[in-house]
Amino acid sequence: MDKLQKKILIFTAISGMLAVVLGAFGAHALADKLNSSQLSTYQTGIEYQFYHTFALFGICAFFHSSKKSVWLFRSAFFFTVGIVLFSGSLYILACKEILLLESWTYIIGPLTPLGGLSFIIGWLLIIVFANKEFNTDI
Repeated sequence: MDKLQKKILIFTAISGMLAVVLGAFGAHALADKLNSSQLSTYQTGIEYQFYHTFALFGICAFFHSSKKSVWLFRSAFFFTVGIVLFSGSLYILACKEILLLESWTYIIGPLTPLGGLSFIIGWLLIIVFANKEFNTDI
């Protein structure tokens, strides 16, 4: 599982780096190109990308100390999917006019709730991990 752990850690670092870059880009380059609603949507994408990047980093910290890490890998998978679908779709939706993708809204729009569902599943899998790892009743 070491190769998979390495891939998750690398994705985590890339996601954190991109959240900073995209946040700065939004604050500086997009501030005068997007209306307040679009900027708010873009900012929501940044926030959720950061939250779940930190969650992924926490998961990476547990890998070596856990024998039940399959649940952590599953959680990391869903957080990764959530970041791509939820945050990615919000970035595109906020900038759809600039990117000339207005006609793609019907495809991009449904990705946001799928990403949100992926985040929820990721958190649920951490609960499963905790119950199995610590083998105690809540």
